[in-house]
Amino acid sequence: MRILNGCLLACLMVFCSGTQAQVKITPNVVYGHKDGMALIYDVFQPEQNANGAAIVYMVSGGWFSRWTEPQNRLNSFASMLDEGYTVIAVHHGSAPRYKVPEARADVSRALRHIRLHAEEYGFDPERIGVTGGSAGGHLSLMLGLDADAGMTDSDDPIMRAGNGVAAVVAYFPPVDLRSMTGPNDRFPALDFPQEQAAGISPLLHADENDPPVLLIHGDADELVNISHSERMYSALQEAGVVSEFITIEGGAHGFRGDDAQEAAMARLEWFNQHLLD
Repeated sequence: MRILNGCLLACLMVFCSGTQAQVKITPNVVYGHKDGMALIYDVFQPEQNANGAAIVYMVSGGWFSRWTEPQNRLNSFASMLDEGYTVIAVHHGSAPRYKVPEARADVSRALRHIRLHAEEYGFDPERIGVTGGSAGGHLSLMLGLDADAGMTDSDDPIMRAGNGVAAVVAYFPPVDLRSMTGPNDRFPALDFPQEQAAGISPLLHADENDPPVLLIHGDADELVNISHSERMYSALQEAGVVSEFITIEGGAHGFRGDDAQEAAMARLEWFNQHLLD
């Protein structure tokens, strides 16, 4: 047991049938507060074969950031943990209370906090990848394509830290929010002023300074049409960004079975290529 950022954290050592790794879990690391509530992430550290790199996972679907016991995420992180990556699951202020611009601000702050504490968790802050699906893919792209070196005039030491990442993998991400904003019963996070949409649309942020990006999308996706990734890939290629686009034939929104396995292996290969020495 130890104290971090004023909160009591239990460090758990667990084994899981889905992974060969012994994993140390540090839950509920507080990276900020708003409206009297804590913003948190969970850290998963492989004990035997840590490779000195980290993968940050966006806990976001429809910009809902649902909490669950960290142990429940071990199976989905198994391949990354077995490869030696420290995995960090970031929660943002969730819909319906909070909107997309606020979620984007939260995960940006989380990355700054993670970079500041990288040494504590045994990885290089210059070897961080970010990934997520759907809304999590959108937030991953925003982190990769709209990073900065820190706000030097801020009184907050966290905000003075940079929020850059070294690689991005986005599953079926919405990339252009300009036509999506307004009242929405299914996705209330999209109910924000339309004039803010361009600033949080990854499609409009591609430039030559961006990290390598892998897009994975199913051609049977009825929720986020594959055209989002097609347009994003074209923008990345035009900007000269190292990028690839994988189409999962027959893949729907939210990969299952063989589709999920294919996507996970491609994601792992991408991070191995761009995060490991």
